[in-house]
Amino acid sequence: MNNKTIGCDLPTHAGDPRKVNHAITQAAAPRVRSLFARAVTGFMAALLVSGCTMLGPDFQTPEAPVADEWIETRDPQITTESKEYGDWWTVFNDPVLDRIIELAYQQNLPLRIAGIRILQSRALLGIAVGSVYPQVQALGGAFSYDQLSDHEPNIEPTDETSFSQASVGFDAAWELDIWGRFRRGIEAADANLAASVATYDDALVSLTAECAATYIQIRTFEERIAIARGNVAIQTRSLEITEVRFENGATTELDVQQAKALLSDTQATIPALEVGLRQAKNALSVLLGMPPGALQPILHGAGAIPTTPAEVAIGMPADLLRRRPDIRAAELQAAAQSAQIGIAQTDLYPQFSLVGSIGFVSSDTGRSSLVDLFSADAFAATIGPTFQWPIFNYGRLTNNVRFQDAAFQELIVNYQNTVLEAAREVEDGLVGFLQGQEQAKYLAEAVKASERSVELALVQYRDGVADYQSVLETQERLARSQDRLTATRGDVVTSLVAVYKALGGGWQIRAGQDFVPEETIEEMGKRTGWGNLLSPEDVQVPEELPVPEKPQQLFYKPYW
Repeated sequence: MNNKTIGCDLPTHAGDPRKVNHAITQAAAPRVRSLFARAVTGFMAALLVSGCTMLGPDFQTPEAPVADEWIETRDPQITTESKEYGDWWTVFNDPVLDRIIELAYQQNLPLRIAGIRILQSRALLGIAVGSVYPQVQALGGAFSYDQLSDHEPNIEPTDETSFSQASVGFDAAWELDIWGRFRRGIEAADANLAASVATYDDALVSLTAECAATYIQIRTFEERIAIARGNVAIQTRSLEITEVRFENGATTELDVQQAKALLSDTQATIPALEVGLRQAKNALSVLLGMPPGALQPILHGAGAIPTTPAEVAIGMPADLLRRRPDIRAAELQAAAQSAQIGIAQTDLYPQFSLVGSIGFVSSDTGRSSLVDLFSADAFAATIGPTFQWPIFNYGRLTNNVRFQDAAFQELIVNYQNTVLEAAREVEDGLVGFLQGQEQAKYLAEAVKASERSVELALVQYRDGVADYQSVLETQERLARSQDRLTATRGDVVTSLVAVYKALGGGWQIRAGQDFVPEETIEEMGKRTGWGNLLSPEDVQVPEELPVPEKPQQLFYKPYW
């Protein structure tokens, strides 16, 4: 073993390998310390340089068209008072509906998917944060056997053409964030994480509204079926009267056949209503994350259509900008894309990096031996800056910046359109709710008049004062008016549900709750090392998600 190294002599400790290794380590130490000092100096200088520039625009919330007040503001049933809409379904005072919403929040599978996507976004944020630090930090080793041709250039007859080589070491490379590429990446990942939370909230808003609307549809079908069966009973009685009169010769067979036709026509509506009822129940079962047919114990049999409150508080149009999750998601998606412009612009500038390696290399050529791999003479190291500047890119990089900018502009317009659509949904729901009540009022009067008409027509027909056509028309009109009234009553309640959905209510119930069920967290934790990312206290986010000038202020912290 060679005991000489640069700048020092090693003492010989024959027969004691441990002392030899200690001496080697002591001899290499000054060189390692010198390299380390230089690396630290370069590292600190890079920190000072890399924080000075951020290419690309800093995101600002786009202007959006918002009305000063709602069209229906002056209706006595409407108030512009702002309220919390986290449990808006409780205004119907229906315990079954309350239970359905609770089960849907706990068991709906698409909502779980949205929650899992939040975890995906959190992991991606961790990747973005990690890119700020040295991108390559790797231990490596290699062994090779080389056989050179005797006829290669510059090969002398005395040269060794067959040899082995071994190496082991540590490599590092750090691209400095001079232009803000990686900081913009964190900004984009952070905004995407916030957008995934807003998307989850939007899914929760849609889920609560869809559950309520489907439940109302079920109750409406149940009442329509009950009304149809009531009319079947009335028309069956009329048929019996016509048959008696026909048998006594007081009327012709025409009355009997007309009564049978009306009865059969009414009876035929019941199977169609039963189909609608079954399909609505199946749809609600899926929303609750259970197979069709398991819903009946929850519904507790047939029930009535929920009643609406006397007054509805809708706040002001500007309230939608922060309450509606889809608006917040659209805004955050634009914020994430804004950061992509800066990332694309950094490709136009040189990329500066610090690279270095430290290790041991040895071969079996000359006086060397593979067993000298960890000797002081086998120590090798390199460290220094590099830069790369793609100056001839034929417009690819510039056009990528333009593409990212156009994509950002598209999302700005999408945000503005989302705001407009939100206001339209509120107005549509309000006009449907208010005008539906007017329609129901007139239909209720029509039903009352039709019921009296049926009574009078039957009395006059029995007395022979009127023909059966009058009975037929009044009973047909009664069945139609009752069915329309019931359907309209259901539509009124559904329109109010649409109003609450359009106002962005329902997502607030997830406050303090996990985005994914505990059993899913446990399963994922067993399968993959998630660290603290799945702990309940770590997966919580603020209930309100404002978009500051720098979106990374929302969630920025290391996630690993």
